[in-house]
Amino acid sequence: MTATSIALVGIGKIARDQHIPALAASPAFELAATVSGSGGVDGVENFDSVEALVRDRPDIRAISFCTPPQVRYPGARAALDAGCHVMLEKPPGASLSEVHALEALAADKGLTLFATWHSRHAASVAAAKAWLADRQVTSVRIDWKEDTRVWHPGQRWIWQAGGLGVFDPAINAFSILTEILPVPVHVSGAELRFPGNCETPIAGEVRMDGPSGPLVVADLDFLHEGDPFWRQTIETDGGTLTLDQGGAIMEIDGVRHAGENWEEPGIHGEYDGLYEKFADLLEAGASEVDLRPMTLVADAFTLGRRLEAPDFFDPALAGD
Repeated sequence: MTATSIALVGIGKIARDQHIPALAASPAFELAATVSGSGGVDGVENFDSVEALVRDRPDIRAISFCTPPQVRYPGARAALDAGCHVMLEKPPGASLSEVHALEALAADKGLTLFATWHSRHAASVAAAKAWLADRQVTSVRIDWKEDTRVWHPGQRWIWQAGGLGVFDPAINAFSILTEILPVPVHVSGAELRFPGNCETPIAGEVRMDGPSGPLVVADLDFLHEGDPFWRQTIETDGGTLTLDQGGAIMEIDGVRHAGENWEEPGIHGEYDGLYEKFADLLEAGASEVDLRPMTLVADAFTLGRRLEAPDFFDPALAGD
């Protein structure tokens, strides 16, 4: 199999931690170029813009975007306009309407658009979905808590409009929730805590209803000290499923059923799964744009009560 030449746009923390290693391990792709204003990858041609990339490298037909969501749309549109297939880091954009526009453009041009949700590729998500498929879910408790100063140091864009704040990690929980639950859910209310010096929330609670009424409560915290706490506890008519460490471990009534090889917090193999999926979509000439997780976040902003929180300080941003 000949590897597809791919370009990576936005060489920041997530690109270096996850995308570049996943591409290096992938037999389906070869990293052929980057677009970055802050330094590319050794031995790989770097460009200042997507427009320059597609002009000078017509051999590259697939582009993966890792930029902050607020600046992603123009580049993704330029890539599709040039006839390139596109993969989008989560969240796929700063707004639902711009992602709908990209989806329509990709369909019009017969190109693949892949809006990714890496947490759906965590080790135990598929097993959890299968176990829940024929059971009645009676309640869901989401606890999604981490320290932004550890996991997102110096990332000012998260605190600017469109950066999502605490929903940048919490949308991972919602991507798992919408993948594994056998029934649809919608936001019914929320309380969101905004630091005085930030445009996005740092903590909050989101409530969701299912077809028969209240079903989900999500407790979100971006200032949690110590090990991250990424857990979903799902009560059913056939027992309690706990999906822990971001989908890495599954327990049924306290007994581990999947994720036996999990050792420490973090993302393990999820981006390998994303690029395998992208390769499958390219081969099939198909797209995948599931916006349910992003819709839940947008509805939380729409319905959420705004509460004040203390100003946020990130030592990595000191002196900026």
